[in-house]
This record gives sequence, C-alpha cells and structure tokens, in this order.
Amino acid sequence: MAKILKIGIVGCGAIGSSLAKAISRDFRGKAVLVGLFDMDVLKASCLSELISRKKKLAASLLESLIKKSDLVIEAASGAASWEIAQKTLESGCNIMIMSVGGIVGRYPELLKLSKKYNAKVYLPSGAISGIDALKASVMGEIKAVTLTTSKNPLSFKGVRYVQDKGINLGAIKKERVLFNGTAKDAVKYFPQNINVAAVLSLAGIGAARTRVRIIANPAVSRNIHEIEIISGAGTVYTRTENVLHPENPKTSYLAFLSAVATLKQILEPVKIGT
Repeated sequence: MAKILKIGIVGCGAIGSSLAKAISRDFRGKAVLVGLFDMDVLKASCLSELISRKKKLAASLLESLIKKSDLVIEAASGAASWEIAQKTLESGCNIMIMSVGGIVGRYPELLKLSKKYNAKVYLPSGAISGIDALKASVMGEIKAVTLTTSKNPLSFKGVRYVQDKGINLGAIKKERVLFNGTAKDAVKYFPQNINVAAVLSLAGIGAARTRVRIIANPAVSRNIHEIEIISGAGTVYTRTENVLHPENPKTSYLAFLSAVATLKQILEPVKIGT
C-alpha cells in the first residue's frame, strides 16, 4: 500500500484555504492535511474548523507544522517564502512554493539546501502557459524570452512602485505601460502582481535576461499573460487569459489549479509533460 502523503500548509489566505479544501476533498487515500499555520492565528483556526471539527489542524509554530509534514505548501507571501523554504528544507522536508518571487534571487542557495538535506522543491507553473516548451527550449539555445502582462488598473491598487511614480490608476482610460524592464526588477517592484515572471525566469534564462512589460488596461477584466520564446528550436508564443480567483482578485484561479495539478503529479506514478 502506498504511503499517504502528510501535507502542511503555511498561509491561510485564498490560495491556502482553497488548497486545504482540495486536499481534503480530492486526495483522500493518497494525502492528508496534518497542519495549518498562519501569522494570523485566527485565520488558521477558522480554516481548521472549516476543514475538520474533530481534529485541530492549526499549528502554533511553523516548526511544529514542518515536523509532522512530508510536504509543506507555502502560500504565505513573497516576503516570507524564503524563510519558510529555508526552515522546511533544513528539516529534510519537501516543499511546494507558491510565492516564487520571494526566492528568485536566492535560487542557488535553495538548490544547495535541497541537495544538502535531500529534500525536493516544487514550483508550480502558476497562471501562465508555455513552461513545458520553455524548459525544453533551454536545453538548446534561447535568444530571448519576453512576458507581457495586461491587467485592469485596479489590480495595481496599493503597489508602491505605482504610488511612487504618481500614477492615478482611476484616471487611466486607455492602455498604459506601467513597467518595461527585466524580470528581476518586475518581481521587486510588483511582488503581488507578477509572480509569473519569477517562474518564467527560473525555468528559462534567468531574471536578468528575461524581459517583462506590465500594462494597465481598463478594457480588460482578466489577467492576461503573453509569452514569446525565441530559440534555436523555433518561436513559441502563448497567451493566457485568466479568470480571477473568486476570493482574491490579485491572483488567478489557474494559479490555484496549477498547485493542485502539481500535487497530483507528486502523487501519481506516471508523469505527463516536460
């Protein structure tokens, strides 16, 4: 009989809550939710009550959640993802990282820790398509990777970069480029909006060489990500129009589904795709 995977979730917001429900509902007999942790203790407690009234899942300490898990899913924030990953890997526990922007600049350290403690790191594709083609293309020679992200101006509300530039989001009446630069800077200036640039960078030619354009467009209601990969194998172009997550308009529903698909791949004996 296959071992049941014990999963702990760090971060009980929209994504963490959705994943907790999916694990309890869709992976019975293959995986079990053993713990929930959030800096907001009430969030973890409420989610625990919703998932199971018989079993207390809310953990008071991150370390205690890691200790009883085979796999930790980080769904907290880019500001916290590196520390969570570091503690998890140093405990010899596998981790799935949702807030990939927080580990872009520390990927070599992440790789070193993973090897040292014999623990695996999973980074879901998130809200974009084409990662499989990018991973294959990078085995040859890639000339350029460009990401163009278009969102409704209100999606950028509260972004410090936009505020510092004095941009009035409510006054934008037509398509406007907010940012044009490297993925490295995009991740830094738009930590809550451009997590996809982080995944794209790590799968491809790095954050310094991956180009990103961020556009505010009042005519769009979905988060749109267009990717162009130019390589020796040819040119790949993808366009993904994302439905917003019903509980958090700053993220896409596909990002959640991508995590579920990654979990399914971990649990299934047959792996499909690059």
